Amino acid sequence: MATATHHRSRGSEAAAGGLVTFAAVLLFVAGILDLFRGIMAIADDDVYVSTPNYIFKFDLTSWGWIQLVLGVVAMGVSAGLFSRALWARVVGVAIAALLIVANFLSIPYYPVWSLVLIALYAFVIWALCVVRE
Repeated sequence: MATATHHRSRGSEAAAGGLVTFAAVLLFVAGILDLFRGIMAIADDDVYVSTPNYIFKFDLTSWGWIQLVLGVVAMGVSAGLFSRALWARVVGVAIAALLIVANFLSIPYYPVWSLVLIALYAFVIWALCVVRE
C-alpha cells in the first residue's frame, strides 16, 4: 500500500504565489489610499462629512493620524509579502482586519470610500488565507 504524499504541481505553486502577489499589491495600493485619506483629515477637516449624532464620534485630526499610521504599516507589510515571508502573511491579515474596522468606523464621514476600502481589505484577507505555503 503506497503512502499518500501531497505534491504540489507547478501550476498550483504559481497560483499560490500569484495570490500572495495579488494581496501584496492590493495591500500596498489600499495602504496608499489610507495614507492619503489620513493626510486629508490632518490637513483639512472640511473634506469629511459632519455627522453630529454618530455613536462612534472621533476627532477627525486624530482619526487622520490613525489612518495615516495604519496606511504606512500596510505599505510596509506589503513589502514583506513580496518576499513571501510568513510573518508578512500573518501581519497582513491582522492589519487588513484592523483597517476593515477602522474603515467601518469612518463610514459616516466618508461612506463610499470606506466601503471600497473595506472590500479591498477583505480581498487581501481572502488572498492571504487561501494560500497554503
